[in-house]
Order: sequence, then structure tokens, then C-alpha cells
Amino acid sequence: MKITYSGHSTFTVETPNGTILFDPFISGNPLIEDKDLSRFKPDCILVSHGHMDHVADVEAIALQSEALVISNYEVSTWFGNKGIKTHPLNHGGKNKFDIGTVKYVNAVHTSSLPDGSYGGSPGGFVVWNEGYCFYFAGDTALTMDMKLIPMTCPKLDFAILPIGDNFTMGYEDAAIAAEFIQADKIIGCHYDTFGYIEIDHNKAKAAFAEKGKELILMELGQTIEL
Repeated sequence: MKITYSGHSTFTVETPNGTILFDPFISGNPLIEDKDLSRFKPDCILVSHGHMDHVADVEAIALQSEALVISNYEVSTWFGNKGIKTHPLNHGGKNKFDIGTVKYVNAVHTSSLPDGSYGGSPGGFVVWNEGYCFYFAGDTALTMDMKLIPMTCPKLDFAILPIGDNFTMGYEDAAIAAEFIQADKIIGCHYDTFGYIEIDHNKAKAAFAEKGKELILMELGQTIEL
């Protein structure tokens, strides 16, 4: 499968069953020069929570692509009221879609929508189908609930974890999270976008290497295959 990084927590994952876009934040990202959203044509958009740096471009991309937005009940309802196709999930729940099974798992964070309305409880997603399984954590602190993922889901091929600290767990805690979820390949997200979350890349990679894990820090616009 192909994974493209578009900054912050925005990833496009091309699976054999369709294309998934996670937490699109392009127009407001100061590190991104190309703000053209027309290049995004996902089959579905998975939204971890309601903060602006995760939902800023959901509406525009969903309307142009007719993508299905999958999130918690409150975020799904908020976008549904804008005429967007949505499917709500809640913690511990899963559903089968064309792109595979999606399970909404716990995240420890906050959530409100851009207009100040209640964004429900934040979460992450485990996505699987025949031949692959991966975890997108969204914004979260380290939590013991992560140990439930290998107990309730297929074995992870990789995970996308926040590592920027301040608003989420830092890379030290994320390395422990990698152990909890039993994943050896980790793609970092939610770092370097602005001053509060700038990190030392070498120290971050070393923290994971000490635990026998590989931390992948992708360049803006880079595509890798896993």
C-alpha cells in the first residue's frame, strides 16, 4: 500500500480496496506551499476529532470527491448538516466499509469543532482488510488502552503516532506506545508544524531504536510503500 504525507497529521493511504484520507489540514498549514485541494480524491475521509488542524479541509475535499466522512457521532453530525455523506462511530465500535473494517478506538485528548460546538470524544482508527492492518492514533496521550489493540484487532503492519509533545504525547511516550500496540514500524505525525511541537529528529529516532522499533519521519509530499 502507498502512504503519502501532506504535513501535520494528514496522510493519504492507498489500499487495494480504496483510498483513505486522514485529518486533512492543508490550507492552514504554514509549512505547505501548494494549497491546491483538487489533488485529493479519496473514497473516504477519517477524522479523529474536531480541532481545526484536523478538519480544516474536510468539507471542501468531501464535497469535491463525494467521499464518505467517518468520525465520531458529533463530528459526523456536524459535517452531515453541511450536506456531506457521513458514517458515525463511537469508541470500541467497528463497521465494514468498501475500504475495509474500521474500528474507532480511544484517544486521550480534547475535541471541539471550529465554530466552538461540542466535538465529542476524540479517537483513533484501526483499519484492516485481507492482507493489511494499521493504526492511526489521532491526537493522544500515552494510554494503557493501547494495549487493547493487539488483543482486539489483527496484527498491525504499521502505526501512525503523534510525536510532537505539548499537545500530544512526545516521542519518548510514543516509543512506549509502539510497544503497547506491538508495532515495529511507526510513522510519526503532529510534529514540526509550529513552534510548540518542533522536535529533534535524531533523538526521536534514537528513542524508538532503543526499543527495537523503526520511526519513519516522512518529508512533505513524500510517498512510501509498506
